[in-house]
Amino acid sequence: MQTEALTGGFAAAPTEAALAFRAVMRAMARPGTIEQIMGAEPPPPLSPAAGAVLLTLCDPETPLYLAGAVDTPMVRDWITFHTGASLVDRPRAMFALGPWSALLPLADYPIGTAEYPDRATTLIVEMAQLTHTGARLTGPGIATTAALSLPDIAAFQRNAAQFPLGLDFLFTSGHDLAALPRSTRVEGQ
Repeated sequence: MQTEALTGGFAAAPTEAALAFRAVMRAMARPGTIEQIMGAEPPPPLSPAAGAVLLTLCDPETPLYLAGAVDTPMVRDWITFHTGASLVDRPRAMFALGPWSALLPLADYPIGTAEYPDRATTLIVEMAQLTHTGARLTGPGIATTAALSLPDIAAFQRNAAQFPLGLDFLFTSGHDLAALPRSTRVEGQ
């Protein structure tokens, strides 16, 4: 393990983890909102927001899949040291992290079962930027409509059509975080 992997975690873990957890929950409860999430300094190419999400939601019982550019020895060592999460292949992942193109195809991830819809994968999608433009969102947690820059509207429409099964999504960019639960309906502009 490289010594750089030992740094970059939460400095005040209980407080920063609680704040990060609240930001994730607010983002999931209000799809389309963009939250700020602080505290983590993960190795490149991970964004600080993705690092904070991992530190908050992953532990030794959390199977995690790394896709594309984020699957580096430094990132693996950092995740192992700070969370203890086991690194697995797509079909066994509870969480998956990477850029959109590397996370595809979505059909490779568990979408839950009728008895256990919560056994679906949550994808943490690293984005270049998050904005309140693009796809029109409606559904639980959205008063009228919301907008969010999504990488592929059709993929999210297909995902929502599977509800109550399906994948959940967290989008990270810099210190920004947004979410798209499977219950959210997605339309083009």
